[in-house]
Amino acid sequence: MQEIRIERTTAPKAKPADQSKLGFGNYYTDHMFLMNYDKGEGWHDARIVPYGNISLDPAAMCLHYGQEVFEGLKAYRADDGGILLFRPDRNMARMNLSNERLCIPEIDEEFAVEAIKQLVSIDEDWIPTAEGTSLYIRPFIFAVDPHVGVHPAHHLIFCIILSPVGAYYPEGLNPVKIYVEQNYVRAVKGGMGFAKTGGNYAASLKAQDEADAVGYTQVLWLDGVERKYIEEVGTMNVFFVIDGEVITPALQGSILGGVTRMSCIELLRSWGLTVTERKLSIEEVAKAADEGKLNEAFGSGTAAVISPIGELKWGDKKMIINNGEIGEISQKLYDNLTGIQWGKLPDTFGWTVKVK
Repeated sequence: MQEIRIERTTAPKAKPADQSKLGFGNYYTDHMFLMNYDKGEGWHDARIVPYGNISLDPAAMCLHYGQEVFEGLKAYRADDGGILLFRPDRNMARMNLSNERLCIPEIDEEFAVEAIKQLVSIDEDWIPTAEGTSLYIRPFIFAVDPHVGVHPAHHLIFCIILSPVGAYYPEGLNPVKIYVEQNYVRAVKGGMGFAKTGGNYAASLKAQDEADAVGYTQVLWLDGVERKYIEEVGTMNVFFVIDGEVITPALQGSILGGVTRMSCIELLRSWGLTVTERKLSIEEVAKAADEGKLNEAFGSGTAAVISPIGELKWGDKKMIINNGEIGEISQKLYDNLTGIQWGKLPDTFGWTVKVK
């Protein structure tokens, strides 16, 4: 495992004074991790340096052809003062899955986790301690070849930055309103929907903007072929509890395999609940709502952890779910996941990794 060179800042930044107003992605810590890839040499020159601008040639391929991938995970300050990561190995494995799809050389997953641990240790004073706050970790890789021509990059940068954050949605754990998208398509099987890459999010912006204009927090995407089957919310995987059964769309190449999604399924099954991964049409959900069988719905993701869904708007039809209140399963999942992440509950699954 290569050594990580460390250069500490001589001009530390002021930290946010009010942790209750952090928001999400508004502040960045004093340091960042960088590593270069050059064809013939591989990944090299791993270093932690003061946070700052990255110089790019105007012809850098990431700016023109979008060859980049990213990940998202968090560090948590436990009550005993320790620092915990939640399943970072799964994030790095998923990054390599994205790398393969985007023709980016794979990273050493174990080394990447070690880089995260060292960076978090150096900037540990930035980890917020207020209820519900954490340190968001953003690893990303992008092509830097100065070449206006379409081919896989020969030169890339792997970067990790850190951001102290609060709740992702302004509603916090209160149920969100979701707009079912019928006009635009985000991804199709065979495309890049399963990869965590910027192009997927760029494709979602127009629909998100239109949903926001009519008072909805996020977009629920349907499949790109039949415009019938539920896929995912813009920033979350999605679950529906119908007549006591927990149903989530199966991973078939067009949606992201979320680490929180995986953890929810494992937790729910450990509690003896039936969890089914399959195709689920919006018509089936609407029928269940009409029959009073749509017990609850929620999204799952690193940023929000669990986000209960209180309303779905599908065309002219509005479905109010569980009277617009958080459901029992959503609450239990949130309590248990955050309890494990912050070290308040026993980690019987071996999910958490101690930084120090």
